[in-house]
Amino acid sequence: MTPNTATSASSAPSRRSFLASTAVAAAAVAGGMPLLAACGGSDSGSGGGTSAGKSAKKLLPAYVATNVVTPDIAAKNGSAVGFTSKLDIASLKTSVPKKLGKGGKVSIMSPFWGSPPKGDNAYYKAMNDLIGVDVEWQNQDGNTYDQKLGAVLASSDIPDVVVIPGWNMGGKIPSAIIGKFADLGPYLSGDAIKQYPNLAAIPTDAWQRSLFGGKLRGLPQPAPYVTGIVPLYRKDIFDKEGYQVPTSADEFMALCKEITNAKAKRWACLDMKWTAFQSFGVLSGSEKPLGWNLVDGKLVYRIETQEYLEALEWTRKLFAAGYVHPDAKLGKSAATDPGPKFAAGEFLIYAQNISQWWSRTAEQATQNPDYKIWGMDIFGHDGGSPTLWAEQPAGIFAFVSKKASESVIRDVLAVANVTAAPYGTKEYMLTNYGVEGTHYTVKNGVPTKTDQGNNEVINAYVMVASPTATIAHPDFPEVAKAQVEWQQRMGAFTKKSSFYGMQITEPSRYTNLSNDFEQLEDDIVRGRKKISDMQQAVSDWKSKGGDKLRDWYKKLLDENGPAAS
Repeated sequence: MTPNTATSASSAPSRRSFLASTAVAAAAVAGGMPLLAACGGSDSGSGGGTSAGKSAKKLLPAYVATNVVTPDIAAKNGSAVGFTSKLDIASLKTSVPKKLGKGGKVSIMSPFWGSPPKGDNAYYKAMNDLIGVDVEWQNQDGNTYDQKLGAVLASSDIPDVVVIPGWNMGGKIPSAIIGKFADLGPYLSGDAIKQYPNLAAIPTDAWQRSLFGGKLRGLPQPAPYVTGIVPLYRKDIFDKEGYQVPTSADEFMALCKEITNAKAKRWACLDMKWTAFQSFGVLSGSEKPLGWNLVDGKLVYRIETQEYLEALEWTRKLFAAGYVHPDAKLGKSAATDPGPKFAAGEFLIYAQNISQWWSRTAEQATQNPDYKIWGMDIFGHDGGSPTLWAEQPAGIFAFVSKKASESVIRDVLAVANVTAAPYGTKEYMLTNYGVEGTHYTVKNGVPTKTDQGNNEVINAYVMVASPTATIAHPDFPEVAKAQVEWQQRMGAFTKKSSFYGMQITEPSRYTNLSNDFEQLEDDIVRGRKKISDMQQAVSDWKSKGGDKLRDWYKKLLDENGPAAS
């Protein structure tokens, strides 16, 4: 089984709940100054700034596409690149012909999910030898990373490199990024990046998201800007029963009625709220400031729109009609771990991250050969083309301490230049799979991790920097092809809001202003609250600071202009 290699910042529905309640955001103090990723603007007081515009362009690295490996499917309409060929170890390319590291030590703090391996393991040794740098990992529990992050950034003892995901950037973290981390511009801006070819091949949009406080501070993990949430369905059962994939909200409702038979323990779907938001054209809400957009000269927030209310009402009707699996209504495990009951056919449709298209396929491949999960195209609610909104082009960043010497910074960039190597290279395989024969084996062109590989080759070096968003599944190439083509079709209907690609952090006094909306959404679609409760909440939001926040955002647009579409 191979890992999903699509680098995506797009949030799964379950992660959005985490974003809304992150302890970092909760710790924000009221009334603080605006914390901006500014370019050409002030970092303090009431000054405005944005990581877009003419001044930002001067800070961005030159883009030089890689020609080391040619993907089987080129990126299009904001999609990832795709690889559908079997893996041939003998034909792997070399993207880093000589060690750029100078043998120094680099300490890296990063979130880690699982049990970290010992520091002297074979994977770390092989990576460090390839790079020419002695990386010392300070892995921290990803589930409580925000707490550790806040403590470390408040101290004077900061590791050489700190990885910070976007969902951990609430409260005072952005000001700490500006105050504690180095400007990488002298090493990467313009043509300077060409000495690191794999970093030069990272798309410009991802670098723009790496601008904080008017400086290029972050090393990004690029992501497709196409939505990452897919309506996944049991194609094998659809084909057997003759069900047709819906092309409108009414057709979806009718299909759910046809599928649902509670006595036979079959329901149509789980909570389809995120598909509803897509179908009705609701502005993206996964990462601020994408929920804002300039419409007919007026800046509006997603919760103020009629489309938002219509999407909630449509989802409420699905629940009220009994088409949604009862676990989802109660918030039980099927909503967060849909695999077992989806495989059992208890429900046939659910909305989740595109990565589950592959992972569910791999799970069932041996025990249920007829099982086939597929992705529905998102339909416009009225039967026409949907209006989708772009996600941010990068969401996880590595930062270098402002105290780091030039030699340490150069060694960090040497690490990043290896971890950003494209799929189909020796560097990519070592970064993502480890050492052949020790951490993985290859049979019929499919790499499979050994027990040692599963224990050692997990979320370490891949957190420093990544290549352009990539989907490659040598075990299920038809899935990789379908995923990329789905992104390309949906990308054709995707628009970029006024703040696309910008790295902006709201003034801390507004940090918690929208925190309660996700819970209210869930209460409404489950019938515990009414649409009128949402309308009242929006009115309260405006009076408690929403209108002032709108003025703050409008000033940014007036001074810097909207993102290029």
